[in-house]
Amino acid sequence: MASPKYKRILLKLSGEALMGDNAYGIDPSVIDRVAEDISEARDLGAEICLVVGGGNIFRGLSAAASGFDRASADYMGMLATVMNALAVQNGLEKQGIHTRVLSAIPMSSVCEPYIRRRAIRHMEKGRVVIFAAGTGNPFFTTDTAAALRAAEMSCDALLKGTQVDGVYTADPKKDPTAERYESLSFMDVLRQDLQVMDASAVSLCRENKIPILVFSIQSKGELARVLGGSGTCTIVGEEDGTNG
Repeated sequence: MASPKYKRILLKLSGEALMGDNAYGIDPSVIDRVAEDISEARDLGAEICLVVGGGNIFRGLSAAASGFDRASADYMGMLATVMNALAVQNGLEKQGIHTRVLSAIPMSSVCEPYIRRRAIRHMEKGRVVIFAAGTGNPFFTTDTAAALRAAEMSCDALLKGTQVDGVYTADPKKDPTAERYESLSFMDVLRQDLQVMDASAVSLCRENKIPILVFSIQSKGELARVLGGSGTCTIVGEEDGTNG
């Protein structure tokens, strides 16, 4: 079994990745498959923490565009991420993996409050830590929360699980001629406004020298393959387009 290319990682999952073929909500079979993938990645020896979005339940920006107050809409979206975090926790514990959900919005009856040192200690003990409720502040995306937590946890890489196997020159579902990038620099992403993560998240990773690996979470076992260096992904990293 290959050793992990990165010892400590943060895995960012969109809420939409948990829907499966449904139009809304959580597909338990997807949760179970993602949990199996995380278990396989842990078996390589990686320490793993996660940030999960809430777009499968409630998306703050869309609600704000429909007339909701933006701050209220974002708080509703943060609560949706807590629901997803608890679902992922359930899937992981079915795999026999010890987990902790830490929320940026304190809700002690449901999960632990986010405390950086406590989160690091959980990871050192081999637990998978799931960060919920974004940054705890409106006007910030879960992409930014993922980059922030990756920096706070001193992660070696941020892995973003998406619907496609990397970053393309165009949407590969709409344009069959679109080509996948093997690697990009942080500045490439910012200059070309590529939809990897939002600009705040990319800038945070750039400042903290945390490479972003974009891969397909739909492909079973791909997380472990990417960690082992044999998977298909796009690496966003230092200015030469590598991970440093």
